[in-house]
Amino acid sequence: MKQLVAGILAHVDAGKTTLSEGILYLSGSIRKLGRVDHKDAFLDTDAQERARGITIFSKQANIVWKEMELTLLDTPGHVDFSAEMERALQVLDYAVLVISGTDGVQGHTETLWRLLTRYRVPTFLFVNKMDLSGADRKLRLANLKSRLSDSCIDFSAGEKDSFYEELALCSEELLEEYMDQGWIRVQKISKAVADQQVFPVFFGSALKLDGVEALLDGMEKYCAEKKYPHEFGARVYKIGRDEQGNRLTWMKLTGGSLRVREAVSFPGDNEENFSEKVDQIRVYNGAKFRAVDCVSAGMVCAVTGLTKTQPGQGIGIEPPAHTPMMAPVMTYRMLLPTGQDASVMLKKIKQLEEEDPLLHIRWNAALQEIHVQIMGEVQTEVLTELIRRRFGVEAGFDMGSIVYRETIAQPVEGMGHYEPLRHYAEVHLFMEPGEPGSGLVFETAVSEDDLDRNWQRLILAHLEEREHLGVLTGSPITDIKITLVAGRAHIKHTEGGDFRQATYRAVRHGLMRTKSVLLEPYYEFRMELPAESIGRAMSDVERMCGKFDPPNQEGEVMVLTGTAPVSEMQGYAAVLNAYSRGRGHILCTMKGYMPCHNADKVIAEIDYHAETDLDHSADSVFCAHGAGFLVPWQQAADYMHLEALDFSGGNASEKQESNQYTVKETTKNISSNNYSGSYAEDKELEEIFTRTFGEIKRRVPIGANSLGKEKAQKKHTTDHAVKPQEDAQKKSPDIKQERIVENTITKTIQKSDHIQSEYLLVDGYNVIFSWDELAELAKENLDSARLRLMDILCNYQGFVRCRLILVFDAYRVKGGQEKVQQYHNIDIVYTKEAESADMYIEKVSHKLGRKYRVTVATSDALEQLIVIGQGAVRISSRELKEEVERVTKHKLAEYINSQPKMRNFAIKDALDGAKGTKKNSEVPKSY
Repeated sequence: MKQLVAGILAHVDAGKTTLSEGILYLSGSIRKLGRVDHKDAFLDTDAQERARGITIFSKQANIVWKEMELTLLDTPGHVDFSAEMERALQVLDYAVLVISGTDGVQGHTETLWRLLTRYRVPTFLFVNKMDLSGADRKLRLANLKSRLSDSCIDFSAGEKDSFYEELALCSEELLEEYMDQGWIRVQKISKAVADQQVFPVFFGSALKLDGVEALLDGMEKYCAEKKYPHEFGARVYKIGRDEQGNRLTWMKLTGGSLRVREAVSFPGDNEENFSEKVDQIRVYNGAKFRAVDCVSAGMVCAVTGLTKTQPGQGIGIEPPAHTPMMAPVMTYRMLLPTGQDASVMLKKIKQLEEEDPLLHIRWNAALQEIHVQIMGEVQTEVLTELIRRRFGVEAGFDMGSIVYRETIAQPVEGMGHYEPLRHYAEVHLFMEPGEPGSGLVFETAVSEDDLDRNWQRLILAHLEEREHLGVLTGSPITDIKITLVAGRAHIKHTEGGDFRQATYRAVRHGLMRTKSVLLEPYYEFRMELPAESIGRAMSDVERMCGKFDPPNQEGEVMVLTGTAPVSEMQGYAAVLNAYSRGRGHILCTMKGYMPCHNADKVIAEIDYHAETDLDHSADSVFCAHGAGFLVPWQQAADYMHLEALDFSGGNASEKQESNQYTVKETTKNISSNNYSGSYAEDKELEEIFTRTFGEIKRRVPIGANSLGKEKAQKKHTTDHAVKPQEDAQKKSPDIKQERIVENTITKTIQKSDHIQSEYLLVDGYNVIFSWDELAELAKENLDSARLRLMDILCNYQGFVRCRLILVFDAYRVKGGQEKVQQYHNIDIVYTKEAESADMYIEKVSHKLGRKYRVTVATSDALEQLIVIGQGAVRISSRELKEEVERVTKHKLAEYINSQPKMRNFAIKDALDGAKGTKKNSEVPKSY
């Protein structure tokens, strides 16, 4: 007798539970047919299920039909409990997908079909309610072929020539069989069904038991018996509790056998397996069970005694399951009654997270609040009642908010080092954008000669065990491929926890160094409404930042399908019902995560500060002089013991081109030092531009004729003049007097020297937020920071004798016009509305680059590439700061050295007092 596990799936109200009752009744498992509307269905054992008339929890029943012993799993049909249904798919040999004969394939039906395809579950289809008016067999079969698969074949018509002809079109093997013999053997059909090449379709009415027997006969005839290995293996698909509170682990054996008091091993919290003994084995049939001493491969059972198991876990030879595709998109704050301790309640409801891991129960320590991720309003109501019954607490939930995700837009290397005293681990990860919907993918590309296999497996385990948060809003990351590219351990000092710390820090380090994209959930909707309302519906979808296909007419109604953000579609069903006068309805199913339509607003509202999140640190820990010290993530790469990846070979560019997110990514400025602007990078940018657009006509950078020549000719003077001036600057407290000297020098140079044909274009706000002292000043008063930068560049312009243009963004000023003003010896430009600073600089570089030497100061990488193409020279904001300090020191020293008879005793005393006291000094911050 063949032994199989089959699940029944359907969109809500398709008649799934009624079909289960019919199967149980015809097989003799129950003596009386139950009904959902009578609240006496055999498999609806929970009080909430009977009250609501829906299936909430998956149930098990056992039947025998002819030569088939079938374990039947009844799964939830409501969208809010899709996670419970998806977990059951992991243990199915076959599935029965129920379709409503009056409604046909609906949105959630297609979601179920994708899940069945993902888990490779062979599927039978039962078209129910064929006794009702409007149920047309030919129309429904055509609907199945167009919406699901061309391989949906009507098996209820009997084995005729037309039946074999349709089967022959499903695969080459079936076609050869039919061409040779004129018919197809049952074994061949069974194999095609098991390989998901053929999907048998049966029609009937479950309520009247019409077609149910044909379905059972078809399953008994065309289902192939599964072979299992002799080694023990099991798949956990559900965690629950009985009426006495005993923890139950529901599993299907996929190999060998299991006995009472036998120890089973499964992955624990660390790299070693966890072992526990089975106290009791139960085989359930509805709400009742029988205790058995042993179960064999292919059977489904519930066991007690296991305290660390989790849904989706593999035991014995069984590997871990896929990451669930169905996930909540809303998070709710739990509202507790007055006097209820939230921390005590947290421990209690953690039991619910064991049963449904997708609840993602989180504790907000700052607000002392519990947050729960839930699929929808119905699940919220069910969870509220479950908490009341199990824990005796009248809890509630707020209106909820969207669950966002984050991904990256560019490849990056993340590095993590953890080396406090007597500990050591270093990890390098290559992170690149993945396909949308792919989740997180982890691989290793390290030779076992460089890092032992056990350490590599441990690093991959640490990558999988944690929910890594992004840097824009602190939301979980997704759609990223992370490859281990380097790692190092110490033969004596490395422990497992060291690699955990290094791995976490490496992921975070990579996220801080690259550009991130904020993602939000999108619905795939289907609206059915009268023709006079279609214009309003399309207008609403556009307003909600959604997209739709051209509307189609089906019978007397218009059908509009498309996608829209979940955040905008909330509550729209009530709006549609109102303006269509109750004749329109909408069905929404989860499409997946896509780039957020209002990312800037969401990021500002959440106001997440990545660098202050100590639980997700990007900094590394190194050791020196017998003690560990923390190195900020911006500097960590310079301290690493292993070399960083070489991006100069073009791999990074190739991977960047493979990015699937075509929208402009939303970035958050984490640091001003993200771009260094080195000569090597200049050469790389030049080569990229030259290969694409042709040769660049190079011009001499600012100061090459004037300051560069003077530096070569007066090196001896400079070497002797800088140190006394540096000492004087560091020694003298009179900053006001130093500024007087600066202004005097500037005026002297301006009067005697002619400004050369050289231009320096400066991106003002980029520089302000890249220079630490100006950034700090900008936090207090942006106008003060802007004025200070203008003063600094006035002095610098006097030294290098160029035409200096300082550009500030004003593109967000509504109706703003371009404004140019003279500030002492430099030009200040405020851009017009809708024109950013980089757009203005690109335009001016193109115009001036034909006749003059042009240099652009910015740390915007794209802008740098553009200006190189215009023949300009670029320097980063950091390099501009270094150049200003260097030139200022050089010119001050040179000026003071050339004034032997100067009667400024304050400066003279400062210089005399500073002689011989210090070897090096810094330029005051005012420079």
